[in-house]
Amino acid sequence: MALPVPMAGLASMLKDGAKHYHGLDEAVFRNIDACKKISNITRSSFGPCGMNKMVINHLEKLFVTNDAATVIKELEVEHPAAKMLVMGMQMQDQEVGDGTNFVLIFGGALLSHAEELLRMGLSPSEVIEGYNLASKKALEILPSLVCTSVKDLSSSEQVKNAIRPAISNMQYGNEDFFSDLVTEACISILPKNSKNFNVDNVRVTKILGAGVLNSTVMKGLVFKREVEGDTTKVKNAKLAVYTCPFDAMNTETKGTVLIKSAEELKTFSKGEEELIESLVKGVSEAGCNVVVSGGKIGEMALHFLNKYKIMVIRLLSKFDIRRVCKTTGATALPKMMVPTSDEAGYCDSVEIDEIGDTNVVAFRQVKEESLISTIIVRGSTSGIMDDVERALDDGINTFKALTKDDKLLPGAGATEIELAKQLTSYGETCSGLEQYAIKTFAESLEVVPRALAENAGFKPNEIISKLYAEHEAGHQNAGFSIESVGGASVKNAIDSSLYDLYLSRYWGIKLATNAATTVLRVDQIIMAKRAGGPKAKENKSWDDD
Repeated sequence: MALPVPMAGLASMLKDGAKHYHGLDEAVFRNIDACKKISNITRSSFGPCGMNKMVINHLEKLFVTNDAATVIKELEVEHPAAKMLVMGMQMQDQEVGDGTNFVLIFGGALLSHAEELLRMGLSPSEVIEGYNLASKKALEILPSLVCTSVKDLSSSEQVKNAIRPAISNMQYGNEDFFSDLVTEACISILPKNSKNFNVDNVRVTKILGAGVLNSTVMKGLVFKREVEGDTTKVKNAKLAVYTCPFDAMNTETKGTVLIKSAEELKTFSKGEEELIESLVKGVSEAGCNVVVSGGKIGEMALHFLNKYKIMVIRLLSKFDIRRVCKTTGATALPKMMVPTSDEAGYCDSVEIDEIGDTNVVAFRQVKEESLISTIIVRGSTSGIMDDVERALDDGINTFKALTKDDKLLPGAGATEIELAKQLTSYGETCSGLEQYAIKTFAESLEVVPRALAENAGFKPNEIISKLYAEHEAGHQNAGFSIESVGGASVKNAIDSSLYDLYLSRYWGIKLATNAATTVLRVDQIIMAKRAGGPKAKENKSWDDD
C-alpha cells in the first residue's frame, strides 16, 4: 500500500485553512492598496474646509466629525498593513496631540508613489533607502524654516496665534472664540515651570442647551450633580474630603440583639446617634463647612450635617475626588475622622448653579491661583458638543506641545512646498537609484496643499504651480489662502497668522516615513487559520425572544 505524498511547498507545513501570499503583486501591492484606502478616507477631512464623516460604531453610537483620530479609532481597522499606518497616527496623537491626519495622508502618498517606482522596476530596498535619506534630509532642513516662536507662554496674544490654526481645522468660523477660551484656561493654570503643565488639569464639561458661543471658562471645577443636604451655597469654604461612605460603620460579624423592655428600645440607637453627632460636631468645630464624600451619605449623618449647616456633596468617581483635592489642597481621608488644619482644603465658593436647565455644583477659586480650570461647553445637541470638545482637546494639546518646543513653522502648505523644493534639488545631487525615491518623497509632500485646495474647491494643480513660483522667487513663507475670492491665491502665511507646530511636522514626517518603510519591507504574508469553534446555526423559525 502506497503512503500519501505530502504537498510540496509552504502549504504542507501549515494547518488547513492557512493563507500565504508572496511577491510584489500578492503581498507588497496588496498592502499598499490597503494603506491607500485608509488614507483616502481621511484625506477629504483635512484642513478647515474638510468634510465630516458619519461613523456608526459596533455599539451603534453615531459620530459626525472630521477628526481623523476619532474616525479611525471607531472604524477598528483590522488589516495588518493598514494597522501600521494607524499605529503611526496613534503615536503622533500621543507625542503631539495634533497632526494625526497629516501622518495618514502623507504616509498614504509615500506608499502610492512607492508603488509607481516598484512598477518601474526599482526594488523595495532601493525605495526604502531613498525614503530614509529624504526623511533625514527633511528633518535637517526643518529648523531653517522656523519663522517665529512663542517666547512668553503667559502672553495671550502669542499663544492664541499658535492655537488658532489647530482649532480652525475642526471649528472653522468659531476658531477665534474657542482659541480665546483655551488660551484663558491654559494660562490661568500655567505652573512656574511650564514643562510641568498637565493637559488633564483643563477639564471640559458639556451642558446641553444654548449655542456653542455661550461656552465659558471657570477657574475651578464643575460637576453635574446635586447636593445631598439643605445647604446649597458656602462662601470661603473649608472642605473635609472622604473617600469612604459618610455613615455609621457596620460590624464585621452578624449579631442578634434581644430587647426586653420599652426603655431598652428607646436607648438602642442612642449610642450610634451620639457617635455620629460627635463626629459631625468635631468636623464643624474644625471649621469645615463642606463635606465631600466618595460613598453614600447615611440618613442619620445627613440629619446632623443639616443641623450644623454643613454642605454635603457626593462624588462617585475617585478621579473626581482627586481633582477636588488638587483644586482645594485637601487631603482625602480614608475613614470617618475629624480632619486636621493641614488635611482640610480651601475654596473661595462652593455652590449650586443652574446652567440652562441643568443644576451643577461649582467649586470656584477666584482669589487664589487655581490648579484646575474648566471649560463649560454649551450646544444644541450632544454631537455638536462632542465635536467642540475634540477641537478644544487639540488646542490644549497644542499648548502642551508649546511647553516642550515653542518653535512655529509657516502653515497653509508653505513648509511642505519649501521642503519639496529643497529635497528635489538634493535628489539631483545623488547618483544612485535612490534619487528617484528622494524626488517622489518630495512629490509626496505636495499632498498637503493639494488636499487643502481640493477640499476648499480650488484647482490643486493651479495652486501648487503658483506656490512653487513664489518659493522659487525666494518667498519661503508663501502659502495657500482658502479665503480668496474669485480664484486661487497665494499669501504670506505669517501675515495671515497661519502657523504649524514644529513638533507636529517633525514627528509627522518621521512617523509617516517609518510606517511607509515598514509596510514596504514586507514581502510575504502568512496567515494562520483563525481560532474558535464553528459558528452557531441560524434558525429562521426562532421568535425574537
